[in-house]
Amino acid sequence: GMSVPQSCFGYPLSIFFIVVNEFCERFSYYGMRALLILYFRLFIGWNDNLSTAIYHTFVALCYLTPILGALIADSWLGKFKTIVSLSIVYTIGQVVMAVSSINDLTDFDHNGTPNSMSVHVALSMIGLALIALGTGGIKPCVSAFGGDQFEEGQEKQRNRFFSIFYLAINAGSLLSTIITPMLRVQQCGIHSTQACYPLAFGVPAALMAVSLIVFVMGSRMYKKLKPQGNVMAKVVKCIGFAIKNRFRHRSKKFPKREHWLDWAKEKYDGSRWTLQATTMNGQIGLLKIQPDQMQTVNAILIVIMVPIMDAVVYPLIAKCGLNFTSLRKMTVGMFLASMAFVAAAIVQVEIDKTLPVFPKGNEVQVKVLNIGNNSMSVSFPGTTVTLDQMSQTHEFLTFDVNKLTSINISSAGSPATPVTYNFEQGHRHTLLVWGPSHYRVVKDGLNQKPEKGENGVRFVNTFDESFNVTMDGKVYIDVTSHNASAYQFFPSGAKSFIVHSPEISPQCKNNFTSSSLEFGSAFTYVITRKEDSCPDLKIFEDISPNTINMALQIPQYFLITCGEVVFSVTGLEFSYSQAPSNMKSVLQAGWLLTVAVGNIIVLIVAGAGQFSEQWAEYVLFAGLLLAVCIIFAIMARFYTYINPAEVEAQFDMDEKKKYLGKDSLYPKLDTDVQTQM
Repeated sequence: GMSVPQSCFGYPLSIFFIVVNEFCERFSYYGMRALLILYFRLFIGWNDNLSTAIYHTFVALCYLTPILGALIADSWLGKFKTIVSLSIVYTIGQVVMAVSSINDLTDFDHNGTPNSMSVHVALSMIGLALIALGTGGIKPCVSAFGGDQFEEGQEKQRNRFFSIFYLAINAGSLLSTIITPMLRVQQCGIHSTQACYPLAFGVPAALMAVSLIVFVMGSRMYKKLKPQGNVMAKVVKCIGFAIKNRFRHRSKKFPKREHWLDWAKEKYDGSRWTLQATTMNGQIGLLKIQPDQMQTVNAILIVIMVPIMDAVVYPLIAKCGLNFTSLRKMTVGMFLASMAFVAAAIVQVEIDKTLPVFPKGNEVQVKVLNIGNNSMSVSFPGTTVTLDQMSQTHEFLTFDVNKLTSINISSAGSPATPVTYNFEQGHRHTLLVWGPSHYRVVKDGLNQKPEKGENGVRFVNTFDESFNVTMDGKVYIDVTSHNASAYQFFPSGAKSFIVHSPEISPQCKNNFTSSSLEFGSAFTYVITRKEDSCPDLKIFEDISPNTINMALQIPQYFLITCGEVVFSVTGLEFSYSQAPSNMKSVLQAGWLLTVAVGNIIVLIVAGAGQFSEQWAEYVLFAGLLLAVCIIFAIMARFYTYINPAEVEAQFDMDEKKKYLGKDSLYPKLDTDVQTQM
């Protein structure tokens, strides 16, 4: 017989092993995932689009495999053996992934790049396939297996367990997204040193092994329920039974809805909201926050909100005498998520007011920068600008490319010089002038805010020969006389730079410090000569820095997090408590499967509805979520909560009647007979 389960604070002791296992597994998964795009781009050398496509395929796979894991668990191996065997597959996958990133594996000539990249690609694809099978297969089983550890009458503890479990998921993902990038920037290698991917992938692999060992250590304590024969047949029967009794049919619809929130979250607070952050200012008080760090706010808030909901909010609502049922919680969760997108839309409208106007369609933009010693006049169709020495037009002038027919440069006492240049539509250009007949048109190459909230800096050379500039580790090679370099991009902060030129005499100082860069700006640094022919620096602003503070994203993150905590934790409890015992993993998997469907829907929505305005897309999402919320509220109104044990009893009665009808030789038909089909 079974030993009495050991307990601790009224929870089965086995739960602690399961929670630690989940924490390590999520740390391992998110740690590996945080690196993937960078690994594809920088190590394997794929472009952005291919990297993103492969990445999304992998994420979708991780959400499609749960149904497989659930079927193996519920009909063949049982949850415990499924978790162990798929964890082994998973660990192997992580190790293969780490091995695929060892540069020296195929770098036979020790020059720092692999000689046969295809080996690395093949290994990483095999690794990812194993990881997708592992993580997806375990996912539905672990939460259901945890639920199995509780006895009848421990509903309260069991619901608390789902909260702690959810907390472990987010704590794991939060820590790994902070720690893994730190590991990547370490340098390592046998023959040539470079970014240490093997270490960064190796730590998740080691953690997965730890997770497996911890789980197996608790083996003696677990309550292991036997798998129940062919579940698929059961599911079909159960649905038939549901329709017949109009009893379970309503709850069947539930798992279908969960993904709305989940996919809105996957897609949005991740990529889209991060893009929104790149057009904002990350100086929050004394902290400097990079745009991609804002998404950790979500995980931090979850870790704070789960306990608050459980210990403070729900008890308060109960004190007020409101019966806050699972479905009501889920309706409220939906509503909060919908409001998060309304908040995002409001922030977006504010940002849009501050963004510079870039040329659209067949417009071109031109600004004039006078780098000479005299004042100059430049006449455009319909306007003339006059500039003193070392000054520029305040903003870009916008023209229709077809109407920009004549531009003339003139200065006192000299004839006008026409500017001949083929302006490119949709782009900004800078007209450098330094004498009556001396000019050069430069295509800026920046027709949007710099990516990732970085700052663009380019140099203009007013010397007679070309020079090089080194700024914060980046080199501007061969900036020619009276010309502008291309932009290079830097994170916030003041940067030092050195000008290398044969024309600078040894007694001059040739090192400078930039202005303190903020977020999303662009500058032109003109290197000129002072009276004593030493170099001097003049700074001109091309794109002004972001002004709206990133802190304004906190309300939308707060709303989506509250929505998520109320919704997802409740969803896990609900789908568990409302499912017959032999189908718990299958239903948990149905829950996750809908996320995969959601991912696909998102790709379609984002692809089909190319909005010219970002806020419109947010409003659409808010609308969709609100619609689902209303459907939910209506369903919640008419849903009858069930006790799965009663349903199973009735289900078995019906089965017995069928058999008894067919053949009355077996009056005492055991319920197990029809499960072994």
